[in-house]
Amino acid sequence: MTRSASVVERVAALSAADWNALDHEGSPFTRHEFLAALESTGCIGENTGWRPWIVTLHDERGLAAAAPTWLKDDSYGEFVFDFAWAQAYARHGLRYYPKLVCAAPFTPATGPRLLVRADLAKDPAERLSWRRALQQELLAAAERESLSSVHLLFPTEPELEALGPEWLSRIDCQFHWHNRGYNNFEDFLATFTAEKRKKAKRERRRVAESGIRFESRLGSEASLNEILIAWQLHRTTFLHRGNEPYLGPETFVQIAQTMGDAVLFKFARQGEEIVAVAVFFIGRDTLYGRYWGSAEEYHSLHFETCYHQGIEFCIERGLARFEPGTQGEHKVSRGFVPTRTHSAHFVAEPRFRTAIADYLEREREAIDRYAEGIAEHVPYKQSLALP
Repeated sequence: MTRSASVVERVAALSAADWNALDHEGSPFTRHEFLAALESTGCIGENTGWRPWIVTLHDERGLAAAAPTWLKDDSYGEFVFDFAWAQAYARHGLRYYPKLVCAAPFTPATGPRLLVRADLAKDPAERLSWRRALQQELLAAAERESLSSVHLLFPTEPELEALGPEWLSRIDCQFHWHNRGYNNFEDFLATFTAEKRKKAKRERRRVAESGIRFESRLGSEASLNEILIAWQLHRTTFLHRGNEPYLGPETFVQIAQTMGDAVLFKFARQGEEIVAVAVFFIGRDTLYGRYWGSAEEYHSLHFETCYHQGIEFCIERGLARFEPGTQGEHKVSRGFVPTRTHSAHFVAEPRFRTAIADYLEREREAIDRYAEGIAEHVPYKQSLALP
């Protein structure tokens, strides 16, 4: 078999049909439409900190495998924090940036990163072979470009098996919801202890008593005005934290228009006014919570819009999992359980690789203790086995 490698420096230079013919395992965040929207609206590209540097492999039929890789001049928008590593390099007079990052930009959601064409991916051995070839090409590219490091962020666990011993493994903890075949939301709440079930019902009742009702719009159904309201509300949330959002209004519009049924807006209305919104993405078997915003504070509205409404949608659609985003121990009492996420890191400098490996081992032990401690506070009856 003949394999040839190349690097593509613009998403627009990739054939959408060829890129989407890779097996994305249902993830919306590596689809051509998502990446192209980020690029065409200026979220990624020159002077953004996310320069496309997409590693591709070809066979006699064309694009056979690829990794969504980016040259990063900083560590923002990654959600796997290595600022301390960069500072340590600087203290020793070494250059940490640019580094090579394999990820879905601005998206802390687990999904495939070593993408293999769907026909090749059907054979497990073939899929593993191409994944290994991709990771070897990532390392070779880092050596050619004299990069400090390569980072594989939020990959699937099977992808980690394709990596060689040069890679350092890192874990973190998010809170995910798992569908155990619930028929409806009441069926789900029936698995809670009486105290936690009562609290959840009280939260939902408070929102209803405020006169708030919910409307769902897929990206293909939302009006331009609704999309822009959603963006403005989510921007308000970012501004409260002292930051501008990563995505602009034109990005929201393009993603909704090009990704259609993979985008879900949950609008909270009081009368005719939209007072809050949660923006979700829909994968093959997973719902992803991404953005939230509200015009003002309403008791329990955040929990209802972002979590309860998402869970209801998963039950209605038969989706297996709900990833609501990073952080948030408050999610546990709403039925989300601690779930480990992964990243892998190649550090070229041997001395730093040894030091970082030691740090990651200690960090792993701390995260394991944290996840185990949090698991003791889930709202489920003890008879329910956790995943």
